[in-house]
Amino acid sequence: MRGLVNSLIIAAGAFGIGLLIGIAGAFGKLYGGPVTRDLLEVYTTLVRAVPELVLILLLYYAGTDLINRLMDMLGYPPVDISGLAAGIGVLAIVQGAYSTEVLRGAILAIPQGQIEAGRAYGMSPWTLMRRITLPAMVPFAIPGLANLWLIATKDTALLAIVGFSELTQATRQAAGATKAYFTFFLAAGGIYLVVTLLSQVILARAERRTRRGMPSFAGSGR
Repeated sequence: MRGLVNSLIIAAGAFGIGLLIGIAGAFGKLYGGPVTRDLLEVYTTLVRAVPELVLILLLYYAGTDLINRLMDMLGYPPVDISGLAAGIGVLAIVQGAYSTEVLRGAILAIPQGQIEAGRAYGMSPWTLMRRITLPAMVPFAIPGLANLWLIATKDTALLAIVGFSELTQATRQAAGATKAYFTFFLAAGGIYLVVTLLSQVILARAERRTRRGMPSFAGSGR
């Protein structure tokens, strides 16, 4: 259960920070200058191209070493980054790349008449984003973000490779101590399934709520 709590904390933290990165990345890709768009394109391409396990190992070890080298150059003592903070940070970078593309697609799905109307009223870019773009893109973004949340809950298992005690690592330790591998890993699989099913129920309700008043599409079942 402690491993499950750690997994959920990491997943929630990584998803939330990744969502903020995604919002900034999506707007940067759509409305930023050429340099901003190119840098974001490199970021999203690299993260989506490199296997997540390789990224976790690279960012966990190399990223920590880079931060401490920078602290040393600035004359500060090295920092001891906790496994929890490192896990959230690493997965947030991965989530941010995928969130950028999900939110970019959601923004492009907004009827352009709504944005043009806001501009015609003289709204500033910040007001336009806050009053029109962000609320209007939510119904289009939720299905993709729901998938990213489920991916985040399962990606926490990859942190076992760096020794962090999340659900999979705790299960492996318990199974190794008792030799009851089948029992413990079956229980872990059941816990992941319960988390997924509960998440789907909550996210489905959120999607229905945000789509109130929107036209239904044939075959959508909504």
